[in-house]
Amino acid sequence: MIKKIKLLIIDDSLLIRAMIKSIVADDPSIDVVGEASDPFEAREKIKQLNPDVVTLDVEMPKMDGLSFLEKIMSLRPMPVIMVSTLTQKGADVTLRALELGAIDYVAKPLNQDLTAIGQELLIKIKVASSARVSWQKRLDQTPKPIINSGSYSKKLIAVGSSTGGVEALYDIILQLPIDCPPMVIAQHISKGFSERFAERVNKCAEINVKEAADGEKLMAGTVYIAQGGKHISIKKTGHEYFCQIIEDREGDSFRPSVDRLFLSVAEVIGRDAVGVILTGMGKDGALGMLTMRKKGATTLGQDEKSSVVYGMPRAAMMAGGVEKQVSLGQMARHIILACTKTARLKKAGADDR
Repeated sequence: MIKKIKLLIIDDSLLIRAMIKSIVADDPSIDVVGEASDPFEAREKIKQLNPDVVTLDVEMPKMDGLSFLEKIMSLRPMPVIMVSTLTQKGADVTLRALELGAIDYVAKPLNQDLTAIGQELLIKIKVASSARVSWQKRLDQTPKPIINSGSYSKKLIAVGSSTGGVEALYDIILQLPIDCPPMVIAQHISKGFSERFAERVNKCAEINVKEAADGEKLMAGTVYIAQGGKHISIKKTGHEYFCQIIEDREGDSFRPSVDRLFLSVAEVIGRDAVGVILTGMGKDGALGMLTMRKKGATTLGQDEKSSVVYGMPRAAMMAGGVEKQVSLGQMARHIILACTKTARLKKAGADDR
């Protein structure tokens, strides 16, 4: 008999709790073991029910969702999915929650009708139930940039990530030297969240971080975050490379698609690129990374131990696309080594984890 996923719903809205219960009611693999309307009630329910996954509202009475999340992750780390609103404030709070250790989020439609995101919620609950949960005080352990004394032989770094990717990208980007080749990232993220994510990372990083714009020239020392809800690819004009934003509504399950980015890099840049696949569910990026490797690019995959969800890296590895597996703590160093002719690096970054 398959063990059911024990779900605890934490939300001050009776309507939202009822909607979530209705969404999961017909799925035999999920069992709603309890509900809570505020963090204090939730704390007791967590002790009593020992849930496998928690859905947590961003805005809560008596104690805000972030403060409660930080307490959960420091005292009893567990898979948490944030239920957020599609507003600027909601995006900021959700991104902070992901930094604190939340596994993922679902964005409430403005009309608050959660049935529109029902399938997404079901998938994320199932993924979260088997995710690797960790908690760290980021502000106390901010990685420092790598000092590179060599010259760069690569022209572009292409990165794909999904569940757990926000925290992983922080760790990598904060270690990048200010003169490194341009980095283009396809992170599975909702519309409206990508710009806020880029702005938050840019405040912490020495390298320039921004949301990619259509037709924008790729410059060294800059990280380009793909727009949420849209695809990104690379095109070449003369000897220069540019971002291409595609508003395709059919075909791919994820927008931005990692495969679309990687396939364009394989075709346009080939051996002069580095491909990186990070934590995430599914197999997006596996085909693209294999194509990049066949074209002569260097390809790196995050290892299982340091991945929140070892889905995308595993799929790329099994397909033959990953040349080398690397822990998150060493990924930035290996990226720069792959881009550098003379491998003389100094770093005071994060440890392996």
